[in-house]
Amino acid sequence: MAAAGKAAAFHLPPLPTVGEIIKLFHLRAQKELSQNFLLDLRLTDKIVRQAGKLKNAYVCEVGPGPGGITRSILNAGVEQLLLVEKDTRFIPGLQVSIFIFVKLLVIFWKKSLPEIPHFTDSRVLVLQQRLTANTGGKQRSRLSIMSQHLCTVENCFVIPGQAFVPKPDVDVAVVHFTPLVQPKIQQPFELVEKVVQSVFQFRRKYCCRGVEILFPERERLKKTEQLMMAADVDPTLRPFQLTMSHFRNLCNTYRKMCDEDPSLFAYNYREELGQKKRKRSPESTDQLEQTEEENHL
Repeated sequence: MAAAGKAAAFHLPPLPTVGEIIKLFHLRAQKELSQNFLLDLRLTDKIVRQAGKLKNAYVCEVGPGPGGITRSILNAGVEQLLLVEKDTRFIPGLQVSIFIFVKLLVIFWKKSLPEIPHFTDSRVLVLQQRLTANTGGKQRSRLSIMSQHLCTVENCFVIPGQAFVPKPDVDVAVVHFTPLVQPKIQQPFELVEKVVQSVFQFRRKYCCRGVEILFPERERLKKTEQLMMAADVDPTLRPFQLTMSHFRNLCNTYRKMCDEDPSLFAYNYREELGQKKRKRSPESTDQLEQTEEENHL
């Protein structure tokens, strides 16, 4: 009975703080990996709350690092947490959490993860503005269309750079993405991306200028006029003035044109441009040699 009483009174030691984990395992942020540690649990809790109710949810966190946000996710009562971490230096520290949350945490390390783009100046806030930019806004861009056609995108809040260790040169924007049940443009991703990218290729010009490069030069003007009329889009609008409905109409019409001419989708404007330059280069070389010969004489 005495032994049972002692067992009932047994408590696990408190979990080390993230700062203590960093010191214990001699972890240092590596600039080449764009690493900055967020140690304030009030801020990590605030970030996690933006994801909504996580009770009994299955969650995946990419790049947990020393585990600041990881702690907040686990404290939210998730059913299981999958961590994807490229930097093996963090694995021992994360395993400390496994000891406490043994039924909740799974670690998966994949060495070949692609690098996530990191901006080291004011562009980080520009990126946030582009993600949520409305029609006609100065920051309306290809990124705005591609993200908003797949998700509801909301600006949450900005974390000052001084909250991180080491302190970056930027503030950090927290943006919330809620995937839509159905994309706003019901066409294959590759097709939507091609149309949107082409339109914004010439951002300051009329939108018809970008649409033109969807078609080979020999039929460019005719096909462009056909697409703009069928999609009911004013060709004199600038790309940032186009609504999601405009892009939907452009994509749907372009899809019909590709169905009629299967070779159309494979057309690449830059490849045609490159071929034209290569064809001109021998002539340029001959002219240069002739000029040098005349100079020599």
